[in-house]
Amino acid sequence: MEEIKNMTKKLKNLKCDKMYDNNFYLTWEKTEDELKSVFTVADILRKMRESNISTKIFDSGLGISVFRDNSTRTRFSFASACNLLGLEVQDLEEGKSQIAHGETVRETANMISFMADVIGIRDDMFIGKGNKYMHEVADSVKEGYESGVLEQHPTLVNLQCDIDHPTQCMADLLHMIHYFGGIENLKGKKVAMSWAYSPSYGKPLSVPQGVIGLMTRMGMEVTLAHPEGYDLMPEVEEVAKKNSVKSGGKFTKTNSMKEAFENADVVYPKSWAPYAFMEKRTNLYGEGKFKEIDVLEKELLKENAKHKDWECTEEMMKLTKDQKALYLHCLPADISGVSCKEGEVAASVFDRYRKPLYKEAGYKPYIIAAMIFLSKVKDPAKKFEEILKQNKPRFSGK
Repeated sequence: MEEIKNMTKKLKNLKCDKMYDNNFYLTWEKTEDELKSVFTVADILRKMRESNISTKIFDSGLGISVFRDNSTRTRFSFASACNLLGLEVQDLEEGKSQIAHGETVRETANMISFMADVIGIRDDMFIGKGNKYMHEVADSVKEGYESGVLEQHPTLVNLQCDIDHPTQCMADLLHMIHYFGGIENLKGKKVAMSWAYSPSYGKPLSVPQGVIGLMTRMGMEVTLAHPEGYDLMPEVEEVAKKNSVKSGGKFTKTNSMKEAFENADVVYPKSWAPYAFMEKRTNLYGEGKFKEIDVLEKELLKENAKHKDWECTEEMMKLTKDQKALYLHCLPADISGVSCKEGEVAASVFDRYRKPLYKEAGYKPYIIAAMIFLSKVKDPAKKFEEILKQNKPRFSGK
């Protein structure tokens, strides 16, 4: 209880009032205090649940989940976060809705939001589409609320778009904060955000983009490594450059995985598709040329196969700081000899970091819950004081 009270005092000193009644799109749109507020609230909620204290701030209401791409961890993390705060979850299954019959985004957004307090969206596969769609949904429900159609204003949480994956990258960072003993200890740590070989389809850019866009805020030395041609969105790389200058960190690029891993404190080997490929894929999708997309995907797989040596092996890990850098992955990883013949990471490396990886993933429900909490509670520290005073048990076995 004392630890929770101390974290609540810390929260009082963080300026996060602009997060109230607001949406969460990209980490670099938030101030340092706002990011720290998310981490602090996440830790408070986690500690309260561990202490069997109820964290429900809603008696009723819905969290609407819209997943336009497959998901396990983020889908269940969003459901867990909503449940933690007292909301029930309803999935919007577009195939079972009237969207196929021409229902507009504006209409759909309002129809699903009559008793909704939060909408979580994952839309990550098409460049220039996902984040734009989220803004359109958010603008539509805000208009519905202001015109009296909706009784409350649903806020939006980005569960992964074409630009950023804020809930994942903030869970990654919270894991690092605890691993290294505090956010102040991250400054100067070297992070290798590296492309790695995958035999599967062209994966989104949002995880590596989210990592370079967030870790550079912490004064860390972030190295982006990928084979030639596997570039990220140039505007996100510019964000990383500006962040590193402001934070006193460093942002560098290399076409050598080995160079990135040398003396790294943290490694994040993860496959993604080239930005140019994803742009082309988006254009073909917009033109309804689905057969051409299949051809394009096969071309990408052939290109990927030229870089099978981009694997996180035991030899690569020996290059890292004290030969034991923290290994991160958003999961599921392509594990060589397990989930595929050749992949992103050697089985022995993955097995050694399995428990820390699960712990890393376990921060995500609390990060999402913190984002929702801060968007719904005007004075978060005061609210926590009220909850602690009530000291209502989450569960009683009696």
